[in-house]
Amino acid sequence: MSSTIKVLLAEDQSMVREALAALLGLEDDIEVVAQVARGDEVLAAARANDVDVALLDIEMPGRTGIEAAAVLHRELPALKLVVLTTFGRPGYLRRAMEAGADAFLVKDAPAAQLAEAVRKVLAGERVIDPTLAAAALAEGANPLTDREREVLRAAADGSTNAELAATLHLSQGTVRNYLSTAIQKLAVRNRTEAARTAREKGWL
Repeated sequence: MSSTIKVLLAEDQSMVREALAALLGLEDDIEVVAQVARGDEVLAAARANDVDVALLDIEMPGRTGIEAAAVLHRELPALKLVVLTTFGRPGYLRRAMEAGADAFLVKDAPAAQLAEAVRKVLAGERVIDPTLAAAALAEGANPLTDREREVLRAAADGSTNAELAATLHLSQGTVRNYLSTAIQKLAVRNRTEAARTAREKGWL
C-alpha cells in the first residue's frame, strides 16, 4: 500500500462533496481519487481507482450508502468503509455496522476528525460517533422484520392495500397483517405514523 491513502467520496450533493474533497485534500497523506453522486456507481468507481477507503453518504439515489456499504463489503472485503450522515439516527448506525461499515460519523463533525477516522479505519480501528453510539444502545434493536420494513416502505407513499399487494406480490390479507403488526410494534395509530416513526429512528 502506498503512503498516500486513496479515498472514494460518494455524496449526491455536489457542494457538500466538493467541500469534503477540498478539506480532505489539505491532508498530506490523503488523496480523494474518485467522486460519485450515486450509490449504484460506488462499486465500479472503487474497483477502477483501487481505493483504500470509501466515504459513503447515506441518502443517495440509486442505492443508499448503507446498501452500497453492504455491496462493497461483500465484493471488496479489504476496502475500509466510512458511513457519513446528516441525520443522527440510531437505527442507521446499527444497520451501517451490520452492512460492514468500519466508521459512522455525522457530517458536521470537524474535518480533522474525519481525516483521523480515515487513518484509524485503515489501521484496523472502528470509529463511531459517541453520541450516536449511546443513542443506539438506548434505542435498542429494530423490532421490525425485513418484510414489515419492506411493506412499510412501500406504504409510505399512500398506496392502498390492493396496490401494495400487486407491487409486492402478496395477498391483501398478508399486506394488512404486516402493516397491522408494524403499527402494533411501533405503538402508533396508523400506517402513516408507523412509516414516519420507523424512518425517524433509521429503521426503514
